[in-house]
Amino acid sequence: MKIIKNINVEGVHFKPIVTDVFFNKNKCPKKILIFCHGYKGFKDWGAWDLMAKAFANAGFFFVKFNFSHNGGTAEQPIDFPDLEAFGNNNYSKELDDLGSVIDWVSENSDIKNEIDLNDISLFGHSRGGGIVLLKSNEDLRVKKVITLAGVSDFESRFPKKDKFKKWKEKQVYFVKNGRTCQKMPHFYQFFRDFEKNEKRLNIKKATQNLEIPLLIIHGNKDISVSINEAENLHKWNSKSTFKIIDNSNHVFGTSHPWNKETLPEELSEVIEIVSVFLKG
Repeated sequence: MKIIKNINVEGVHFKPIVTDVFFNKNKCPKKILIFCHGYKGFKDWGAWDLMAKAFANAGFFFVKFNFSHNGGTAEQPIDFPDLEAFGNNNYSKELDDLGSVIDWVSENSDIKNEIDLNDISLFGHSRGGGIVLLKSNEDLRVKKVITLAGVSDFESRFPKKDKFKKWKEKQVYFVKNGRTCQKMPHFYQFFRDFEKNEKRLNIKKATQNLEIPLLIIHGNKDISVSINEAENLHKWNSKSTFKIIDNSNHVFGTSHPWNKETLPEELSEVIEIVSVFLKG
């Protein structure tokens, strides 16, 4: 298996998009699967490397990356050494970053013999699920899309009432990361960008407009993103496929760090469902 880690892909927001690729090098064109992490996530979180290897072994050209402003750096892509960048992230930047990754895959002469550019699919976890739905609606190069514990709405996740008022006054609010104990900033530009691009960032409308196959996967024990959000996505796109993973939490039995050599049963089930969907 060919694994290339920490490639610096150039985007449009002046920070590198640190990217990994996993594939079996055999000069056979392979289906491309691009994975997007979620909120407070990163490409090397938990068992994502093991998942990438599983998809590569299943015959896919698998790509995963850090959003340019997720808080990681080219030198330290794991965790959040750059909290200033994290605070300046927003949904529009993430959409643009994903577009830059699709461009990079499409234009990279080094991998042209290993990929099928007519078969690009997007796969997003949590907040990344919303991002892949939006991008799939606006980019005709995408042929299939999968959400994994994906969100169905961005606006509802902003602070409410008094908290929102304080955010606007102070121009920043902080969220504690329970694992790293960092106070992670959200600058008010996040909301201003949403207001400015509200039409582009409407997940409901994007899901309704999708004309490509959509697979929705959610765990019924998810306490971070309610399964009701998956039900909404399925309701908005009646042609979609909806799969529930029994007894699965938001991260499908994984955690960070993941020191085991095998995948949890729940994530293995996800990989099987996605593989069948993409090959069907």
